[in-house]
Order: sequence, then C-alpha cells, then structure tokens
Amino acid sequence: MIRAESGRASHKRGLWAETVAVWLLRAKGYQIIGRRVPSPRGSKAGEIDVVARRGCLLAFVEIKARPSVEAGLYAVSERQQERLARAAERFIKNQPKYATCDLRFDVIIIVPGRWPLHLVDAWRTNPS
Repeated sequence: MIRAESGRASHKRGLWAETVAVWLLRAKGYQIIGRRVPSPRGSKAGEIDVVARRGCLLAFVEIKARPSVEAGLYAVSERQQERLARAAERFIKNQPKYATCDLRFDVIIIVPGRWPLHLVDAWRTNPS
C-alpha cells in the first residue's frame, strides 16, 4: 500500500511541476500546443511532456521535478533523449502544419524552493 501512495504522490508532484513549467513557458511568450502528448502504441517513443510554440519555433519540453538540479539533469538520460526525439518525429508526421518549424529540445527542472530552471536547446539530435 505504501508503494501505491508513493506512486500517487509522485504523479501528483509531476502534474504540479508540469503546470509550473507551462506557466513559465507562457510567461516567456510560448503558446502551449500540447501536454502529455502520447506516441502511438508500439512506437517505443514515449510521451512528450509539453509541446510549445513561439513564432516558427517548436519546443519539445521534458519536465523533471527533483530534489536538486543535479538530480533533474541526471534524470534526462541519453535513452530518454532518443525516445523523445522519436516522439517529436511522430508528432511532426501527425501534425504536418508544424513541419516547417524549427525544432528544439528543452528541459525544465523544478526543484522545491527554487525558481524553475529552463534549459533551452538542452540537446540536439542527429539528423536522419
């Protein structure tokens, strides 16, 4: 039972962090295109936390709520970056109106008692 409660608390903390991140992005002039955007089943691409647009720029944003900035950075593994890149690819295929936008991968780290850290252009993908 403790495990389930911990899972619910973690999920609730994640939703709160996502809401904080969305408000931060809006304050910076981004339009939120989607939250918790799923990839098709079996694509091994995972979920995109937030898709945000500003002008001709489309940002795929990974949000991490962690006890420290270092823990947040560590949580965005290379494998996760690859999965997010696949999810972004799928998103563009399903939403061709964004195909001409510049794409970017950002991370927002939410740490208790600190201002959210927005890492712009946190990593790049290899062109395919």
